[in-house]
Amino acid sequence: MKNITFFTKYTSQGATSRYRSFLFLRKLLNKNYNISINSFLDSEYLHKLYSNKPSNKFKILFSYLNRTFSLLTSSRNIIIEYELFPYLPYWIEKLFLKNRRYILNFDDNVWDNYKEKFWLKNKYDLLVEHADGVIVANNFLHEKIKSLNDNIIKIPTVVDLQDYTEEVEKNRLFTIVWIGTPITYRYIESHSYIFQSLAKKLDYKLCIIANSELRSRQIDGVNMTFVDWSLENEVTYLKQAHVGIMPLDDDNFSQGKSAFKLIQYLAAGIPLIGSSVGENNILIKNSVNGYLVSTEEEWVNQLERLLKDADLRLKFAKNAHQDAYEYSIQKYFPLYKIFIDKIFS
Repeated sequence: MKNITFFTKYTSQGATSRYRSFLFLRKLLNKNYNISINSFLDSEYLHKLYSNKPSNKFKILFSYLNRTFSLLTSSRNIIIEYELFPYLPYWIEKLFLKNRRYILNFDDNVWDNYKEKFWLKNKYDLLVEHADGVIVANNFLHEKIKSLNDNIIKIPTVVDLQDYTEEVEKNRLFTIVWIGTPITYRYIESHSYIFQSLAKKLDYKLCIIANSELRSRQIDGVNMTFVDWSLENEVTYLKQAHVGIMPLDDDNFSQGKSAFKLIQYLAAGIPLIGSSVGENNILIKNSVNGYLVSTEEEWVNQLERLLKDADLRLKFAKNAHQDAYEYSIQKYFPLYKIFIDKIFS
């Protein structure tokens, strides 16, 4: 039996860890592996983060101590989301990685988080350079990393299609849906003028699946509903909607995002509309499963077109549903298993 320790950033309540690690490790449990897990930040930290409440500094200190102990007792084969110790320099991680085989897992351009911190700006490059393998979620990260380590595989952030099989009735009022966190809600706010322009022309609802407390940041003049995200309700709310959106700002961090919202919309079988930025350009097949847009006029025109044309929505929804397999655990788990088995042989 092969021993592997996963070092995740969050518990399964955090989207990155839930879909980049827990979804895969559960499959491994049925394949003759001995799996252990250490999550750096607990669910209480996530709750406070998303509620904009201060974190307990002693609990964060405990997170560092807990991870240190876990490393001392972990297996020789480890899979790491991003890094072992946030905000600590590479040489500290190097001490714990000595005599271990490790795989790094990235879904965002986290390099940007450290670019202004001179003691950390080369940390990810050094971790990647010395890794036995690297898993990335998108083409941007693949291009960024391939010169540092050639043992690299692209595995998108995937969904389990079995979670999307329930039949759900559409809302009567045309509904645009966005799913995310209170942190990434800033992309909705930076595109607020689009939803305000659309509201002057059409009757629709913008559903935000994240945190109901975000209603205090509602966009003026827009009919919006805010719901708390949960594993139990996300698929229902997605399927009730008529179109899923992913607005982005055209910056370096957005270029490195994995477009997971769009993957969820594909699985839910709803048309996509997203900014023509980064991985969005791959997920969205223009005029096939949705629309790529850049300007306010394009956003408003394409949303209006989908609102008024039920047959077009149905066509895009069917194509989206067919594309979902390309971003599923059903497709990628075998590739993932082959990759880690080769490294941890």
